Amino acid sequence: MRASLRSLAWMPTVHTPEEDLAFIGGHVLPRQRVIVAEADSGIVGFIAVSGEWVEQLYLHPAWTGWGIGSRLLGQITSGMATVKLHCFQANEGARRFYERHGFQAEAFSDGASTDERLPDITYVRRYVPDP
Repeated sequence: MRASLRSLAWMPTVHTPEEDLAFIGGHVLPRQRVIVAEADSGIVGFIAVSGEWVEQLYLHPAWTGWGIGSRLLGQITSGMATVKLHCFQANEGARRFYERHGFQAEAFSDGASTDERLPDITYVRRYVPDP
């Protein structure tokens, strides 16, 4: 997660490594469904879902472009009728990724409610069964 965030020049650092670890260990792992992607070098990415919401999706920058994010997203959202997530407006790569995967922007915020104080987008993907 930290490597991914550090790779984004526009992303402010608002938490210490210890705070991030406490968040993952105390909030994400016990309360969300998590899938981890591993390679010989260790963990290269993970995704976490709570209800209809993708709460976290991070890949180590060296592992982007290999289809890992697509596989994580597909595996964890399989069978979900509605999937929602937040994405920072400045994260153009993530925006393209989510839009390629059928997500549509439904709301834009000024970022006042985020720790980073960055404008974000609420994306939603709805499954519509064939008639």
